[in-house]
Amino acid sequence: MNRYEPSGSGVQLPPLWEHLAHPRTRAVMSIQNAVLAATRDLLGAEGFIELLPPVMGPVTDPGIRGSKQIDVDYYGHRYRLMTSAILYKQAALLNHERVFFVAPNIRLEPLETASTQRHLCEFHQLDVEMAGATRQDAMAMAEKIVLNAIRRVLDTAATQLGKVGRNTAALADAAAKPFTSVTHAEAVKLLHNAGCPQDGAAELSWKGEALLSAIVGTPFFVTDYPKGSRGFYDRESTEVPGLLRNFDLIAGEGYGELASGSEREADYARIVLRMRETGENPAKYAWYLGMMKQGIPASAGFGIGLERLVRYIAGLESTWEASAFPKLPGIVSP
Repeated sequence: MNRYEPSGSGVQLPPLWEHLAHPRTRAVMSIQNAVLAATRDLLGAEGFIELLPPVMGPVTDPGIRGSKQIDVDYYGHRYRLMTSAILYKQAALLNHERVFFVAPNIRLEPLETASTQRHLCEFHQLDVEMAGATRQDAMAMAEKIVLNAIRRVLDTAATQLGKVGRNTAALADAAAKPFTSVTHAEAVKLLHNAGCPQDGAAELSWKGEALLSAIVGTPFFVTDYPKGSRGFYDRESTEVPGLLRNFDLIAGEGYGELASGSEREADYARIVLRMRETGENPAKYAWYLGMMKQGIPASAGFGIGLERLVRYIAGLESTWEASAFPKLPGIVSP
């Protein structure tokens, strides 16, 4: 049976039957199951409620870094498949003060990302949002989730880690120490010192994230991204205008970004201004802005890429190995 691959990419996926039946995939799915169980147990104990996210809506997250959204016809209206549930988890705070989703996301990533080992067109996020929380609260919760997942897998799925050849000593080392933190400006300096070009006003490049990940070795945060680099929902600092109250969580050992989060902008007028600054048409977000006028709680939250987290914990070469039904950019597959 032919393997699924885009023309000239050099990247291949095995036939689905082969992938699903392979002992390695079985081990990885057991590790993924342990990660999900650990996360649900932890968040339940921390007072969160799990809600089921939508898979389409009139708008979705515009801050998707070069990928494209997919339109669908919804009774004569143009709706979009969710690239991120961020707007909906903010709205969900009207229901409960602490919410989380295991949210499916679909993004048409650029073809060149098929070979980054990190990108999927269909993936899941552990989406977490907390009313009245600060960035520090969100960072602490993200750290707690990742550490709890690592420890659960080490405790309950050591056999599966052995089957995929994971260096458990490195994983145990990551679980034994608090995460460090650098600012975006400091990260840019580190990359320049390592000979890696990086625009100080932009997102960290995929190559730069992986390099920092290898340099630091264990998970760490990057904070204070410049204003023009992220979406309208990240709150701008009042103490340092031009910097955002946000963060990324980067895995160790070269695995790159695991999560992004921030304090959310909750003021109606400032959100409209930020939309216009980022080139978004506020009219497209009528339902969201209408709720902002009524009052959505100020919050902070984040999304952890589930398959990326499993890739890191299991020590996999590619993120697609952490999906039972992988969809890689440009590869037409089941």
